[in-house]
Amino acid sequence: MEEKELIDKLRKEIIQQLNLEDMNPDDIDPDSALFGEGLGLDSIDALEIIVLLEKNYGIKIEDPKQGKTIFSSIRVLANYILTHQKPQ
Repeated sequence: MEEKELIDKLRKEIIQQLNLEDMNPDDIDPDSALFGEGLGLDSIDALEIIVLLEKNYGIKIEDPKQGKTIFSSIRVLANYILTHQKPQ
């Protein structure tokens, strides 16, 4: 899967997983922050994204410091998945 394709997929999955019903995938800038100023997600949302990564991509994030880096934007998250995804 290519980066752009995965970014589009992640935007849809995050909207669905977090019940962001008033958002469209195109509303999420792949380079904007997911937490704080950007999309404005919180720690509960981070847990939901961790579940999504485990369920859909076989990726477990065990170090919270690592998660902070990985979740900095959709693009960073997509690149992490592309390099760490386990075959399913």
